[in-house]
Amino acid sequence: MVDLTDPVRRDKLLKIAPVDEVWGVGRRLTKSLEIMGIKTAWDLAHADHSVIRKTFGRVLERTARELRGEEWLRMHQAPDLKKEICSSKMFGTKLRQIEPIKEALASYVARAAEKLREQGSLAEEMVISLQTSGFVEDRERYFNSVRCILPHPTNDTLLMTQAATRALERIFRKGYAYSKVGVLLTNLCPADGYTPDLFAEPPRKNVGRLMETIDLLNQRYGRGAVRVGTIWPGGRVWQMKREMLSPSYTSSWTALPRAG
Repeated sequence: MVDLTDPVRRDKLLKIAPVDEVWGVGRRLTKSLEIMGIKTAWDLAHADHSVIRKTFGRVLERTARELRGEEWLRMHQAPDLKKEICSSKMFGTKLRQIEPIKEALASYVARAAEKLREQGSLAEEMVISLQTSGFVEDRERYFNSVRCILPHPTNDTLLMTQAATRALERIFRKGYAYSKVGVLLTNLCPADGYTPDLFAEPPRKNVGRLMETIDLLNQRYGRGAVRVGTIWPGGRVWQMKREMLSPSYTSSWTALPRAG
């Protein structure tokens, strides 16, 4: 058995091992790698990792780094990426007008998009749902949802909010007292492994930098410090009632009890 902890022996083995024998490198990748001059496992280990990541994705980059002797414990310790992201809450009071529901939905979309960026993903589709309480008479009960495909996979809060608002207008019906609205992001894909469609609508210029700045400001000054214009800073009648909320003794200095 070859001792892979010995760099000399490891390199000898990598130099004679064809790249197609590396775990995770299939026939299609082998052809593309050989075009780039990468024919052995040693070639892959010493290739430019930024080029490997940009061309083939993060998984093959990690494989190349591990062949070189680097340890990627986070690859095993980090939780799996979510395949769907949902943001939905009950309103603090029943709502009959669409405007406060739009505001609530914009807030939920912003939170879902933030989670999407946290795990480095893009969403191709959204499902917007709207419902009344399930404890009312049948004639007062209403539930509907609509699936909308985004122009391109994105984590752009502004684009997603616009699409969600248009979807809500399609399913909103007057005469009902609504108790809940929600957004489900689905068909997620890694942001660093996505290849843009030449025929799709291109993303807005510098949108990645804009979203990064918004997240940074909200982390520094508190969630909601920077928000889309649909969300008003006060008078949120749709927010959940929190009169019975327990104090946050372990996560907020202001909630610590005072000794008189």
